[in-house]
Amino acid sequence: MTLLGAVLAGGESRRFGSDKLAARLGERTLLDHAIAWLAARTDAVVVCGRDVAGVPGLVDLPAPGLGPLGGLAAAQEHAHRQGHATVLTIPGDTPDLPVDLAERLAEIGAPVFVRGCPVIGLWPSSSANRLVEHLMQAEDRSMRGWARIIDAKALTLAHPIPNVNFLDDLAALRCTGR
Repeated sequence: MTLLGAVLAGGESRRFGSDKLAARLGERTLLDHAIAWLAARTDAVVVCGRDVAGVPGLVDLPAPGLGPLGGLAAAQEHAHRQGHATVLTIPGDTPDLPVDLAERLAEIGAPVFVRGCPVIGLWPSSSANRLVEHLMQAEDRSMRGWARIIDAKALTLAHPIPNVNFLDDLAALRCTGR
């Protein structure tokens, strides 16, 4: 079985003030950093919540506007149809992920997420229908809530993963030489 990489890219970037995934860090956009990171570690890559040239785009399930879980549901359903056993999700605004993160998640086994950043996780494609049903019925549509429901394990990292929510966050990453 193979691994599908999915960039959860449906956010509105309200705190950033413009489309943060189009912002440049070095020679690439934040979204391009996410796609490249996943492409080096997975068998195929999709982008959830937006269209990107050269990469399959998925519409959130069961409907747009359900946050990261809608993107995860779309990725799981796509992965299941394509024969991928698991989905590795990352947001598009974390361009400085540890190089060994995918391996560390895989060692624990799906379902697993990064403590403090539950949009980064390894999820079984077989739970796609269960997640869609949850999204159609539940009021709690948080990644943390879903992780609790399916008894996902949490991977604790030694250092928090930098995340770009504000222009200052991007400036700080640029200062580190990225």
